[in-house]
Amino acid sequence: MAKSPTRKLKVFQAQFGFYDTVVAAPSQAAALRAWGTRQNLFASGEAKITTDEGAIAAATAHPETLLRRAVGSTDPFVLEPTSLPLVPDVPKKAIVKAAPKAKPAARSKPPADRSKLEAAEKALSKLDENRKREEAAFRREAEDLEIRRMAAQSAYVEERKAATFKVVNARTDYRKAGGAG
Repeated sequence: MAKSPTRKLKVFQAQFGFYDTVVAAPSQAAALRAWGTRQNLFASGEAKITTDEGAIAAATAHPETLLRRAVGSTDPFVLEPTSLPLVPDVPKKAIVKAAPKAKPAARSKPPADRSKLEAAEKALSKLDENRKREEAAFRREAEDLEIRRMAAQSAYVEERKAATFKVVNARTDYRKAGGAG
């Protein structure tokens, strides 16, 4: 059976929000699809081919899969980064004190109710955590399936060898007994 030709992959890098991202793809268009954008980030200079050896190794190990790490970090690129981006320190300049207010406002506005916002943020966080657990379960299932596939392939090869040996012996015996072909 002929092997399919291996695709030549290039490793592209771009920054999205708080993350540096890399993807190994055969073309810029495939990289843009992996990033989920139609905007040509290469034309605007926001995406480029990377020369970082660590990024290249990680991306080629997971072709056409988006890998991320926190901006400014030297952590390896992974599917789900756990570290947070580094935030620079605030410059220590002289603090300018504001002049005291002349008169406080007669009626101050009561603080806004945060309960709906907090509930929505909690629901989003729970959704993200559930997805992470689901992805981890998918990875475990895929690993288990690959192990089963490899075991089945090995068993097939062994059984095929034994069956082929029996066919060869039977054909030899048939020919010795005067059978033709």
